[in-house]
Amino acid sequence: MSTETTVDLTSTPLDTVPAEAATLVIFGGSGDLARRKLLPALYNLYLDHLLPAHTAVVGIGRTPISDDGYREIAREALTRFSRQPIDESRWNTFAKAVFFVSLDPRDASGFATLGARLDTIEHERGLSGNRIYYLAVPPSAFAPTIQNLARARFIGPEDRTPFARLIVEKPIGRDLTSAIRINDVIGNVFHESQIYRIDHYLGKETVQNILVLRFANSIFEPLFNHKYVDHVQITVAESEGVGTRAGYYDHTGALRDMIQNHLLQLLTLVAMEPPYALDADAVRDEKLQVMRSLRPLSAVDIDQSVVRAQYAAGRETDSPVVAYLDETGVATGSRTETFVALRVCIDSWRWAGVPFLLRTGKRLPRRATEIALRLKSVPPILFNHDVAHPLEPNVLILRIQPDEGFSLGISSKVPGTRLRIEPVRMNFQYSGAFCSGSPEAYERLLLDVLAGDTTLFMRRDSVEAAWRWVTPVLDRWAEQSETTLPTYAAGTWGPPEAEHLIANGSRAWRRF
Repeated sequence: MSTETTVDLTSTPLDTVPAEAATLVIFGGSGDLARRKLLPALYNLYLDHLLPAHTAVVGIGRTPISDDGYREIAREALTRFSRQPIDESRWNTFAKAVFFVSLDPRDASGFATLGARLDTIEHERGLSGNRIYYLAVPPSAFAPTIQNLARARFIGPEDRTPFARLIVEKPIGRDLTSAIRINDVIGNVFHESQIYRIDHYLGKETVQNILVLRFANSIFEPLFNHKYVDHVQITVAESEGVGTRAGYYDHTGALRDMIQNHLLQLLTLVAMEPPYALDADAVRDEKLQVMRSLRPLSAVDIDQSVVRAQYAAGRETDSPVVAYLDETGVATGSRTETFVALRVCIDSWRWAGVPFLLRTGKRLPRRATEIALRLKSVPPILFNHDVAHPLEPNVLILRIQPDEGFSLGISSKVPGTRLRIEPVRMNFQYSGAFCSGSPEAYERLLLDVLAGDTTLFMRRDSVEAAWRWVTPVLDRWAEQSETTLPTYAAGTWGPPEAEHLIANGSRAWRRF
């Protein structure tokens, strides 16, 4: 066994790392996701001494690429996208763990060659045969890839040692029917405990902190209910347009791309009951209960409580930008929505009567993700007796990105001889409180897969519950193919219809 092929990927003992060494097989290994997210995440885990010893990374793609050629692709990706700069000596070590196999995952004939190559890599690197298969490929390739893995006998029972695990990227389906079909294909080969459905938002440090904020601080958890909360706003705003993703986005839209997964997942974390434990199924059971408690939307509800729109020409910072319909790759006359706002109700004892306002869009004034809980106003007496100038309600804001942290807006007396009250903000920022930088979402998620922890991944029943709630909206929109689609100027906060959705006396969408 040569020295070159037995290099450890960590300088710390393996028993300090909860993950197990494995071969990570990335179908779509030369694609955009692998270059922008997966390879940088793995390299950063290695730099932080978190990647288990001997771990191998094997990219799979149809383009013929040598191992050295793939290592050059990986190095270029790290130069552009890694949160930590390349360290030459450590890169040389990491690169020896990176391989490539040219293969069309839809073609079963190539899997025997793949199996032989994986066996060789694992033998040379002293691996036990643990394998993780990452489907960084279009959803249309999910079924043939999984079926070919099964035919080649790459997959064993869920309790088998060495283990086999599957990572699936969104979108899992375009509606409930297609999601069930994909889940059936996956479930026929892999046990649910072996499946890791990724929503990268759940790997963000500040998203994970939602449960800590709620259940580790007695000052906050009593506020999370209908007695104190007037309404909740969840916003995922993007300042950029569709860019190079126009081909994908035009067949997806904001509802499928953002609401069905990211925003509904954030909603479940805010609204869930405390789990009895922190194990994966206990947490995911409580999130599922929220999903099942979402009030179903009738056709009338959808017309009144859901707003969609498309960005028109406008400005991004000081530069003019074109309308969505003029973007390269967008179909002529496309009715794909780039903005969605919804008013959602949760029929549970905790949240009865509290509206949850969700919105997401492209070409908005800035890139930001936040959750804002606006508390109920104090009674109109004492300091709040002036009806013409009411006090601003307290607002608890959880900032997911950027400027990760949270803040609490309170009323305070302005120093001076007269009684004057103004809102002030108590602010916490991760960057100021902790010296170390936050890992990227994919770093945490890949490490959890290596450790066998499914807490931050979506279970089948949760995915299908989300689609079950969203699909009626898609069906209603399909019936309204002749209805004029509202527009909003790029660089603004959306169409006027979204303002009407929330308007109720003192309620208004936040601007930030």
